[in-house]
Amino acid sequence: MTPPSPRADAGSGSARTAAKPSQRVSKTGPMKQLRASDLRGVARLAAQATISVSRVAEGVHQSVLGTLGLPGGAQPGQARGLTGLVYQSVRGVTRLVDAGLQAGLARLEPFFEAETPPSGVQWEREAVLAALNGVMGDRLQNDGNPLCTRMGWYQHGLPLDLPTLAARGAATGKLLVLVHGLCMNDLQWQRDGHDHGAHLAQALGYTPVYLRYNTGLHISDNGAQLSAQLHELVARWPVPVSELSLLAHSMGGLVARSACAQAAAPGAPDAAWLPLLRHLVFLGTPHHGAPLARAGQWVHALLGRSVYSRPFARLARLRSAGITDLHYGHLLASDWQGRDRFRQSPDARTPVPLPAGVAAYAVAATLGARRGAAAERLLGDGLVPLRSALGVHDEAGRTLGFPKGRQAVCYCMGHLQLLGDVRVAQQLERWLGS
Repeated sequence: MTPPSPRADAGSGSARTAAKPSQRVSKTGPMKQLRASDLRGVARLAAQATISVSRVAEGVHQSVLGTLGLPGGAQPGQARGLTGLVYQSVRGVTRLVDAGLQAGLARLEPFFEAETPPSGVQWEREAVLAALNGVMGDRLQNDGNPLCTRMGWYQHGLPLDLPTLAARGAATGKLLVLVHGLCMNDLQWQRDGHDHGAHLAQALGYTPVYLRYNTGLHISDNGAQLSAQLHELVARWPVPVSELSLLAHSMGGLVARSACAQAAAPGAPDAAWLPLLRHLVFLGTPHHGAPLARAGQWVHALLGRSVYSRPFARLARLRSAGITDLHYGHLLASDWQGRDRFRQSPDARTPVPLPAGVAAYAVAATLGARRGAAAERLLGDGLVPLRSALGVHDEAGRTLGFPKGRQAVCYCMGHLQLLGDVRVAQQLERWLGS
């Protein structure tokens, strides 16, 4: 197999094999796509933001008082006396208002009818929710916020309807599961008029199914959920599954590897799908982490160096568990449990090899015109270094070892262009068709 050749006009190489669009796509504006439950979610976020800002303000206030020799409250960053009472009152009133709004809005929700039918695909709303869940999805889940994304299967932007799929005879024994990346959703596999899932369905007879999940959760948690979901999907599939393939972009590749590792563990309850897995394809997956994710650690450390900026370090702790897992590419719960995920630390994750007996492939991109130190270590595809996408590590025990024939490097290409480029589509067709 010859990797895709260098090409300077990568933007013009977009594939044009489009997925069959849903006939029920919402054409309304973003504001009209809001649901009644969204009001509760936004109200909860506003209350939390008010409380967080008050804590930052109190921290700065106490830092100034501390320089004058005045003692603080019982906890670091707290003020005492009347000053502390004022901040406590602000937070207390905010919590009371939040509780009242949640109760009142929950009772009013049944009286509101959505502008868009429930079957409509609300592109703008779903894109905003995907980004929000990527940044703070773990907090949304812990708070029971209705804006939290739940893991599920989709086709054409709508929940997977297996009975209808069976009635139409549209399910084949070749199942292709597509897993999106951080701050994205299943709809964003469509790019520049192309969808890899639809292309492979037409070219190779696959039935594509798209995963939607909360990218702000720990990768290991999403991996466990994916394994359970695959177990159920294979069991309920309308026809016997003869071949299962996973196509994953960016963080989705780490979630897929985590699912494989957990399903392969002794005594795993949801492992029936793993023997059916034939192909595992990674598109721009940060197998060894991404530098931009680690940049948040430096921001947190720098803010903590000054007594005046230290209260603002709270803002750096808003990063979701999914984002902090991307520092080094954590796949297992043991990689993060018992550790402060916001503290700078060396790479202590457990090495996880590629799943045995599965043909694994890696597609990497670089903004550079040819391979070199700058293109590999600095440029990469704008988000993921080339070596990380190819699973290469300075420690031999961490190198994934993709065979040369199962690697492809795309030059003059960015991270998101991997989703819509004709060269990538042709490479996927050659690999999965072999």
